[in-house]
Formats: sequence, structure tokens, C-alpha cells
Amino acid sequence: MTEAGEPRGAPGAPERRGAPGAADPRGAPEEAEPRETPDIGELLRELAPQVTGALVRRYGQFGACEDAVQEAMLEAVSSWPTRGVPDNPKGWLLTVASRRLIDEVRSEHARRRREQDHATVTAPLEQTPEPGVDHDDSLTLLFLCCHPALSGPSQIALTLRAVGGLSTAQIAAAFLVPEATMAQRISRAKQAIKASGARFELPGPAERPARLRIVSHVLYLIFNEGYTATAGASLTAPELSGEAIRLTRWLHRLLPQDPEITGLLALMLLTDARRGARTGPDGSLIPLDEQDRSRWDRDRIAEGVALLSAVLPAGQVGPYQVQAAIAAVHDEAESMDATDWPEILGLYELLERLAPGPVVSLNRTVAVAMVHGPSAGLDLLGALESDRHLAGYHRLFATRAHLLEMAGDAPAAAASYREAARRTTSLPERRYLAARAARLTGRQKA
Repeated sequence: MTEAGEPRGAPGAPERRGAPGAADPRGAPEEAEPRETPDIGELLRELAPQVTGALVRRYGQFGACEDAVQEAMLEAVSSWPTRGVPDNPKGWLLTVASRRLIDEVRSEHARRRREQDHATVTAPLEQTPEPGVDHDDSLTLLFLCCHPALSGPSQIALTLRAVGGLSTAQIAAAFLVPEATMAQRISRAKQAIKASGARFELPGPAERPARLRIVSHVLYLIFNEGYTATAGASLTAPELSGEAIRLTRWLHRLLPQDPEITGLLALMLLTDARRGARTGPDGSLIPLDEQDRSRWDRDRIAEGVALLSAVLPAGQVGPYQVQAAIAAVHDEAESMDATDWPEILGLYELLERLAPGPVVSLNRTVAVAMVHGPSAGLDLLGALESDRHLAGYHRLFATRAHLLEMAGDAPAAAASYREAARRTTSLPERRYLAARAARLTGRQKA
């Protein structure tokens, strides 16, 4: 997530393996006095990890349990709008998902595929979960979906499906890949978890900090892809950034004393507050210095600042808190000229010590240029150009173009803008960068 350079639809029905509209021959469990709810989708996304976690803890077989929950959610999407939401929606989902699980395990194909595992689910699966038991395994499920045995893309996909309650089709659409491709990725992730022998339990005290960093990073990556999509015709994918905020807010409720989870939530809120001003009516990119700041979400800014103000005095400063502090400085400035760039530079220097990396250094070059002039920024940029991690990175060329434009070298700036436009896979970014190049070229001809 970059401030110096400025860095999808609403979740609907989960997927189902059976024919659309197919009903459970035994019917859904009876519910007493159905009640209406304003947002069934939001309720299902909230309950998805709780129901999946309960099934996995009770029956094992993470993959089969997760599939069963997706089918139960589809049944809810089909029946709740007309029959009403049951008084105990979680219990309803648990019962329907358990029935789906039984049907799968008892089929001939399932017995062949799961011959060794069948004994683990031959307990009384049809028994409705005890209403008095309300143990929430959502956090355990999140750790499992972000298991170190999985690749980064697999962690993201599995988290969005099992914890976020999104369907494979929705996740595929958000990342602009075919549904079959995303289905294969999720299937491989489930197989990898099974092969790793991972147990459905919270990490021990020694392992937990490292595992929590992985969880945080996965949520961070989901947000980044939503805030600035890496490819496609839209600059943003708000359903991804929104889901990342929802999950991080939920994680913060579970772990309110963790300073970096608090910092991560603050960072997301403070950054997402500017989303509405980042694009024009035609979807074109609007850079930070040209945004109408009256369109920024002041409620999100206030919430982010409050979170940050509560956690920083504790003294356990981490990278997410520092990035949130940088975002707060931008958000609280009335204009680009009024931005406290020396403070931002100091924060980037701290961030480089806490979490050194080429992208952090690239962002710092802009802060250096804003404080000490474009020549100083270009000098730092020259040292970064040999970093293999930045080779071909369009933001490297866009940053160079910006600093060259600041320095008054229009021909070189236009050339760098064109190169950046050639390398980006985001259509709005490409159009913006090409337009900057054309504008500078037009000035030269004039």
C-alpha cells in the first residue's frame, strides 16, 4: 500500500455442487416464528466461519465440511427470503450442513475417496448440534486457512471462501480469473492442508506470533488488491477491500490487545477513507494531489485515528501502526501543500528500520523529494534501480517520472510516464500515465 505514489460485486449466493434449486429431500430443519433480517448476505458471511469451525472441530475433514457449509448457505439464500430467517440461524446452518456432509460421505463415490477417513464421521452426524453449546472456532479456522504449508494465493482464496463466506465464483470474479481456475486453487489448498497433517487447533504460544503475522499479511494483501486492483478495467475492487476491513474488524474484536491488528485495522480505514475521491465519474484515476478532499470519508478517518491514538502510547510499535500513522498524516492535511512531509519522511525512515524492503524505500524517495527536493529523491531512486525486486515494476518508472517532472525535465519525465504506462496491467493507471506523458509532450511542442 503506497501513499507516495498512490497506489470487486457484493457477495451473493455461495456456490453449490448440486443442481441449482435442488432441495434436500428431507427438507430444511423447522424454524419457529421466522423473522426478517435486512441483510441475509451479511448475516451469512458473519456465520460462515462459526459454522465451518464447529463442523471441522466435530467431524474433521476440513474440505468436506467447508463444502457442506457452502451448500447450506445456498439453501439459506434460497429459502430465507421467503420463509424468513430462523430464530437460530447458526443452528439451522449447522443442521443443514451436517445433512449435506452425511449425503456426501454415504455416497458410493465418497466412500471410495474417503475410505480411510470414513470412520471419523460415522458418529451420529444427524444429531442436531446442542443449542447450549456456542463455542466459536472462527479464529482457529482463520489460522488454518493461513497455514504456512499454503502458498500466498491459496491462503487468500481459502480465507475469502471459508472465513469470508464468499463463493468460488465471487472470488474468481474479484481476481479476474476463470471460476475453474479459482476452484482448482481452493481444491489444491484443501489438499495441501490435509497432506500437511495440520490439526484444527490454535497455534501454541511459541508459534502464535509468527502465525498471526501470516494472518495479518493475508488480510493486508486482500485489502491492497481491493484498494488498487493489479489488473482490469476498474481501479478498485471494493468488495475485496470491504471484506478485508470486515474480517480485520472481526479479528480485532477477538484480539483487541494486539497492537499490530489494531494498527492494521486503522491503516485500512484511513486508506479506504479516500476511495470515493480516487476515481472520476468515468472511472479514471485521480491522484492524491488532485483529489477533492471533501469527498473523503471523515467517519472512517476519525475511527482510524482513534484506533491509532489508543495503540501508539503502548510503545509496541510495528509496521502496520507506522503505515497507519503515515496515512493519518495525509488524511488530516487540508491540502497537498499543507501535508507535513518532514513527519512522513521520519515515519518512512522508521518503517525502513522495522520492515525494510524495496517498496518501502521507493515510497521514501518521494517523501525525500518533497522535503529535500527532487534531485535528492532521484539520487535515492538511482540506487534502487538495480534492485531485482523492482525490475519491471511500473511504480518505479512512475516515481521517476514524477520526480523528473518536479525537476522540470519534461522530455525525460514523459518518457518515464510512457514506460510506466507500458508496464502496468491496470487500465485506469495506464490511461492516467499515458495522459501525463501526452500532456508533457504537448507542453514541449507548445
